[in-house]
Formats: sequence, structure tokens, C-alpha cells
Amino acid sequence: MLGLIGGTGLGDALFGEAFGREHVVETPFGAPSSRVRVLEWSGLEIAVLSRHGEGHLLAPSQVPYRANVFALKALGVTHLIVSGAVGSLREEYRPKDLVLVDQVIDKTLRREPSFFDQGMAVHAELAQPYCGVLRERLARVARDDATVGSLGGARVHGSGTYVCMEGPQFSTVAEANMHRAWGGDLIGMTAMPEAKLAREAEMCCALVAFPTDYDCWRPHAPGTNKEALLAEIIGNLEVATANAVMLLKAAIAAFAREPLGPCACHSALSLSIWSDRTKIDPAHVLRYGPLVSKYLK
Repeated sequence: MLGLIGGTGLGDALFGEAFGREHVVETPFGAPSSRVRVLEWSGLEIAVLSRHGEGHLLAPSQVPYRANVFALKALGVTHLIVSGAVGSLREEYRPKDLVLVDQVIDKTLRREPSFFDQGMAVHAELAQPYCGVLRERLARVARDDATVGSLGGARVHGSGTYVCMEGPQFSTVAEANMHRAWGGDLIGMTAMPEAKLAREAEMCCALVAFPTDYDCWRPHAPGTNKEALLAEIIGNLEVATANAVMLLKAAIAAFAREPLGPCACHSALSLSIWSDRTKIDPAHVLRYGPLVSKYLK
């Protein structure tokens, strides 16, 4: 099953009235941001979840990341595509472009970064935080489908480093320049711990990011007022979202013709459970459920 996590209107923008049945999923980590909608599209089962909840009421640090990813895992999601707006830290990553992120610098401090907070020690490998196979499939779709990126002359970048900050405030100029010196290409607030949890859930995960502005490191044109700047950012977001919807629609059609197969991501925990399995309390095995069921009985 393919999972999608994005903004409140992503599902409606993608599927319109063909937007299937809703699931209320209970998890050991509380309630997800929203109900999960599952439908069949082009022969694929697709589960869609709104990261910030209906009406975009959840700030980035309030998003129940663990509940969201666990709910999708419980429903059978094996491949996950997440999307989100970002600021650009490089001239070449222009507003309205799409970026298939491959690396992350995690600056978050107030979020639970792992499912495995009690009962066992689990150390998942994260050198490549996003699935290279799924990212390449998306890149191939972008190359092959002429409609993708057609709005505003947008480009699709096959890689990029995302700096994930806590927020909810945006960066200072000094911070933005530091992030650039670190090698960051994009700045946002939601990539982590989403990618870490997807790896622990043994999902292939790809992030489609869309820059809406150049953060604060790049001076604005003289005389630009805040209202005009906000209108420009919102306009960029609308175009970038439309480009992302084109990419996702084309990708779903491509995945239906050539299905997504098994990947090393699907056995990410095979060597990651370091605890003596004879000493793990069965209550913890039950709590983690689909995350560990194939390794612990």
C-alpha cells in the first residue's frame, strides 16, 4: 500500500470526489493528526493522512508523528511519500521548484524521535534517511512526464539537504547563514522525526519538498512590504502545490503500470534489535505490534 502525508487539502487536490473510506486508527502513541482516508486509484491502494490535521491546527512540534506513522503501518502501508513547504537556502532551489530530498540535518529538540522508548533497545541505521529506490522512481517520473514541473517553469531537483528546525518561529539571518555553511539546501520544520519513524516502521520513504521563498538570508527587493511578500509566498505555495500534485498523480499512474517492489527498507530492523530477546517483556512486544511482529513472537 502507498501512503501519502501532506497538507490538509492534498487528498482532495489529488483525488477529488473519489476520496474513499475513512479509518479511525487507535495507536499506543495516541491519536493521529487526522482520520486516514483509504481509496483505490489506478489499481493501487492509497492511504492519505493530513499532517497538521483538519484546518491546519497542529503546529510542527505538536504533530503526533509517532501516531501518524504507526497508523499507516497498521493499515499496511509499505511505501510512504511525504510532502511539505520549505524555505530555500540556495539560489538554484527556486520557489515553485520541487526537491526530492535525500539528506537531513535534525535540529529538533522537543519531539519523540523513536517508537522504541521502553522495553527494548533498537538502533535503526539512518545514513540514508530516505529510500533511494523510491526517490529514483519519482525522479524518473519527473523526467518522463512532460506535465510535471510545467507550471511557472519549475524544475524537479533529484537531491537536496533539508535542515529540520524546531520552530514555530522562522530563522534569524545568522541562523540561515549558518545552515548554508553547514551544507543545507532547504529549511523546514516537519521532516523529522517523520523520516526516522518511517525507517523504524520499515517503510520506503521519500520526501517531496517545495520551496516557497528564500528564507531570510537573501535580501528582499527594496521597498517590498510584508503584505506583498506574504502574497508572493502564498502564490509560490499554490503553484508548487499544483506541481507536486502533478508529480504525485503521474507517479501513482507509473506505479500502477510498474508496481513498487520489495526493498532493503522493508527489513530495516533485521539487525537493529540489540536486546536479549529472551528478556523482552511480551507486553512490550504487544505494544509495538506491527513494528516488531515479524522479529518477536
